[in-house]
Amino acid sequence: MSNSMFDHKLSSPSLDFQPLYLQVANSIKQLIVKRHWLPGEALPSEFRLAEEFNVSQGTVRKALNLLTDNKIVTRRQGVGTFVSEHTSQDALFRFFPLQADGKSDNSPKAELLSVELCSAPAEAIKALQLNKKDKVTKLVRRRSLNNKFCMSETIYLPQSYFPDIHKSSDIPHTLYHYYQSEFNQTVHKTQDSIKAVLATIDDAKMLAIKAGDPLLLVSRITESIEGKRIEYRLSKCRSDHYHYKIELD
Repeated sequence: MSNSMFDHKLSSPSLDFQPLYLQVANSIKQLIVKRHWLPGEALPSEFRLAEEFNVSQGTVRKALNLLTDNKIVTRRQGVGTFVSEHTSQDALFRFFPLQADGKSDNSPKAELLSVELCSAPAEAIKALQLNKKDKVTKLVRRRSLNNKFCMSETIYLPQSYFPDIHKSSDIPHTLYHYYQSEFNQTVHKTQDSIKAVLATIDDAKMLAIKAGDPLLLVSRITESIEGKRIEYRLSKCRSDHYHYKIELD
């Protein structure tokens, strides 16, 4: 592909044993990771991509469909294909599944209580696949819905992926949009584990409830589009007037 707009060649199918459309999809994904196209930016047309990769338009279309299913790109009918972008509103509602009982969606608010650079606790080391000497930034937040405290959050971010985030004086409550726009870390998927726990004395003070009240503990591991584990989050959610809603695509 001499004189190409980007220098990225497909692997030989005989070596990779991958269908051609998967090779194209992986190549496009790597170009997005390398910020050849930025979040929200349009990709070239199917015809141009087919020409660049020396494949058929059908192969490119299949690759783009796969990337769309994986939420790496977004296709707009009659407009084109765009790199997926976590806008503030999208990130707010897509990744905040707690809702008040019997009420329509309301915008959750977040109060940042503390930020510090520290050694990673054992569970964060395991969740984020870190070395024992690796540092993390620890954020503690409190969330509210309808002006009532509903959730506490303890968030661990690897220093290697979020350098100096602990020095920031203005960390917004829509973190996933912030990760993407400021640190080039695009959230691709999250894995939540949920269990029932009882509120500790600290939980009770944090959420204005009683010690021993039931809570949902949500342990979340977040991955970027490169497959890196970039966030470990522990959320304690009130269950008295709230429910945890998950929509599966």
